[in-house]
Amino acid sequence: MTLQDSLLGFAALAALITIIPGTDTALVLRYTLSQGRRHAYAAALGMISGAFVWGAAAATGVSALLTVSTVAYDVVRFAGAAYMVWLGVSLWRASFRKGGGTDDGGQPVRGLPHLSYEPLGRTWVKGLVSNLLNPKYGMFCIAVIPQFLVPGVPPVWMGLMLTVVSNVEAVVWFIAIVAAAHFFRKWLEGPKFRTWIDRVTGTVLGAFGVAAVLETRHA
Repeated sequence: MTLQDSLLGFAALAALITIIPGTDTALVLRYTLSQGRRHAYAAALGMISGAFVWGAAAATGVSALLTVSTVAYDVVRFAGAAYMVWLGVSLWRASFRKGGGTDDGGQPVRGLPHLSYEPLGRTWVKGLVSNLLNPKYGMFCIAVIPQFLVPGVPPVWMGLMLTVVSNVEAVVWFIAIVAAAHFFRKWLEGPKFRTWIDRVTGTVLGAFGVAAVLETRHA
């Protein structure tokens, strides 16, 4: 397999994985609709940063521990599930505050003094952690990236190149989601809508967390 064949083949597969709805899409949509594009891009950047960590780990074989150790896999799975449930509960709690929406100690929202934006750094961290604690994304990297390594190219560099390919596709996908959501946001302003989007996103994240806990790993 040549380098070009490897990159093109991986790009085709990664594109299919990218557009499958998941926690990343839910978080980006929620931030776009409730706090704006800057926070949505900050969350997406955090997710992409986590993807680079998974890609490098998969290429070097470090994360292969998850495939041979049930305990290691379950630790990541339960940590990720707990994090998603925590996010979901946090959004539901925020939705019951006065006027709905979130109040994380950030700057007031123009026209809605009782609402506030969380710091961009915190948004980035949430995106990063949501990706790092996603064992399914890690298993995808572990299973797929080694199949596209090219002889003569150092595994770490090859893994990072493949991760760049998937992340470029993810960036395009996130930009499309943010643009579409921001366009419709013009007709969806107001505290009631922020309450609704927080509760829907919280439910989705909580459902992913519960599903991760109930998941049975097959050999």
